[in-house]
Amino acid sequence: MKVAYYPGCSLHGTAKEYGQSVKAVSRALGIELNEIEDWSCCGATSAHATNFKLSVALPARDLIKAQTGAEKEVMVPCAACFNRLKSAQHHLEHDEVLRKEVEAIVGSEYKKESLEIRNPIDLIYNDIGLEELVAKVVKPLTGLKPVSYYGCLLLRPPKICNFDNYENPVLLDKMMSAIGAEVKPWSYKTDCCGGSFTISKTSIVNNMVDKLMRSAREAGANCVVVACPVCMANLDMRASAGLELPVFYFTELLALSFGLKESSDWWKLHGVDPSSLLKSLQLI
Repeated sequence: MKVAYYPGCSLHGTAKEYGQSVKAVSRALGIELNEIEDWSCCGATSAHATNFKLSVALPARDLIKAQTGAEKEVMVPCAACFNRLKSAQHHLEHDEVLRKEVEAIVGSEYKKESLEIRNPIDLIYNDIGLEELVAKVVKPLTGLKPVSYYGCLLLRPPKICNFDNYENPVLLDKMMSAIGAEVKPWSYKTDCCGGSFTISKTSIVNNMVDKLMRSAREAGANCVVVACPVCMANLDMRASAGLELPVFYFTELLALSFGLKESSDWWKLHGVDPSSLLKSLQLI
C-alpha cells in the first residue's frame, strides 16, 4: 500500500530512532511512504497556545501539500503532529469562514474530505493486520513485559482524533502481544506525562513521570512502549533514580521481532540503555 508520509520535526531530530524504525517497519510490511514534498512544522506544541488561526494554518499547509499527491491517506507517526493535523482538518471541514481565511494565508485551496490522517498504530493494526505481523516475526519478544503508554494526544479530543477507545485503548497492547511480548494491564495508559511542561515546569513533570514509572513497576512491567516523541523524552529522561525503566517506540520492538538489523543502531540513542534488558532476555 502507498501512503503520504508526514514525519514532522522530531523524527528528523530528537526522535530519529522513531523515524528510522517507522521506515524500516514500513518497508518490511510493504507500506510505501511518500514523504510530503516541502512539508513544514505543524506548530506543535506552541502554536495552539498562542494563536488559534496560526495553529490551523501551519498544519493546513501540510494537508494542502499532501492533497497534491495521489495518496488518499497520510501517515503521521508523531502523536503531537497527528493531533495538530487532525484538529486542523476538523476546523477546516466544519468552519467555512475559517477555511477561507486559512486558504488566503496559505495561498492554496483546501479540498474537503479528500485525505485521511492515520497514525501507524491504526494503519498497521487495521490495514496490515495482526496475522501479517505474526508472519513476519522471527524473534518473538519472549520475556519482555511492557506496559503500553498511549498518552494524551493520540486520543483526545476523542471526536477529533477518532483513535481507538479513548478511555481504554487496546490496539498497541494487541500488537505487542502478537509479537510475543507479555503486555501488562495497568490503569495509566492514557495519563499525561506532562508534555512540554518538561521545559518550564520540570519538577511537575518529574513527579508525573515518577508516578507513571512506579505504577508500571507495580503492574509487573520491565519496560514501557510509546508512540510519541514527547512522551519518550519525558519517560526516558525524567524518572528519579531507581524508578527508571527502558522505554521503546513500538516500531523499534516491531523491527526487533522482525529481525531487522537496523534495530541495533537505536539503543544507544536512548537515555535509559535497554541493551542490558534485551541481552538478559537473549533478544540481542
